[in-house]
Order: sequence, then structure tokens, then C-alpha cells
Amino acid sequence: MDITLEKKAHVFRLPAYLLDRLKELAQKDRRSLNNYVEGILLDAVYHEPNAETIAALNDAKAGRYIGEDIDPTNIDSLLKSAGI
Repeated sequence: MDITLEKKAHVFRLPAYLLDRLKELAQKDRRSLNNYVEGILLDAVYHEPNAETIAALNDAKAGRYIGEDIDPTNIDSLLKSAGI
């Protein structure tokens, strides 16, 4: 069974520092730059949180947290709640 996806070439303009960083991360992950960026874009476009995550996000936005009081504006409080 042969499954091929149509791909189209397109030119993007990126700041040099961003392109350099993407190249570094792709190399570190042993992937081509194209494959690495395609993976990031696919995740950004198609990643949808599940119902549990949506509920947790809504609770956090409303100021409701599970367990101890967490101050989202205080990094020490956030790290403590994460057990770090």
C-alpha cells in the first residue's frame, strides 16, 4: 500500500537567530531542519488538549487549584507545587 502526502515548497523569512536555533535543535534531535520544523508546526496546528486538560486550564484561569494554594505569579510557589 503506497501512501504519499503531497508536499509543497514554500519560502519563509525568519530572523537569523531563530533559524540558527532551529538548526541546533534539529541537529540535537538528529533530524533534518525540514522534518523538525514540520513536526513543530504539526503539533502547533493539530494539538488539541483532552477534556481533563481543558478543565484544569479553566480551573487555573478561574483561580481554582487542586491542593495547596498556588500563586501563579510566584515562581517559587509554582516550583514547589511541581515538587521541584
